[in-house]
Amino acid sequence: MFTKTLHIPTADGQADAFAAYPDGGERHPGVLMYADGFGIRPVLREIARELAGHGYYVLVPNLFYRHGPAPVIELPEHIGEEVRPAVFAQLMPLIEAHTAEHVLSDADAYLGFLATQPEVGAGPVAVTGYCIGGLLAMRTAAAHPGRVAALAAFHGPVGVDGPDLFSKLTAQVHFGHAEGDMTPQALGELNEALDAAGVGYTSEIYPGTVHGFTMSDTDAFNPTALQHHWDRLLPLLDRTLANS
Repeated sequence: MFTKTLHIPTADGQADAFAAYPDGGERHPGVLMYADGFGIRPVLREIARELAGHGYYVLVPNLFYRHGPAPVIELPEHIGEEVRPAVFAQLMPLIEAHTAEHVLSDADAYLGFLATQPEVGAGPVAVTGYCIGGLLAMRTAAAHPGRVAALAAFHGPVGVDGPDLFSKLTAQVHFGHAEGDMTPQALGELNEALDAAGVGYTSEIYPGTVHGFTMSDTDAFNPTALQHHWDRLLPLLDRTLANS
């Protein structure tokens, strides 16, 4: 496995990023992975490396590069409930400053970067995201229907932009919701909106989970749900990117 830190030119400067991909000189399908609100840190690098080990070039940008390189704020090794409020008090201004315009401008830069890498195949890409990153993945896929073939979002606020965004999706989609975030009634309403928009998708509540269940450095971590995430994500990418 090959990993490196990168700097990607954007309309507003240079975004630092982490990339992982198989070491062997071949070309691999590209995956743009958006971190949760805590940003790039060891657990995100671990997830990216694991995904790359299945044959993908995985790019994880620093969402908040406008405020400095990752980690933009100092993070404890374990983000427990006792420190979470103080951490989020520092993060919320960064999240709120990351406007939809910034998201789409950055997405153009990240996808453009992937298209120029000699290790990345010429076909379509996938976009994945965790927590707030799930929303960014949604916006990216909707803005690039001809480029993004797969979209996966986990414990993310995927419905916050409303159903109009769904009609712009051409990607195959998987949404993995935390039980603590999504009621069965809300899930039904979301899935009805996806049906109405003609989206090809799976969308489900992962049993016994709370927000952030994929992240092993938080109290929300659920190892069974993380494995379920892989069981959904890997077949989705295999189906949609096999010829990239």
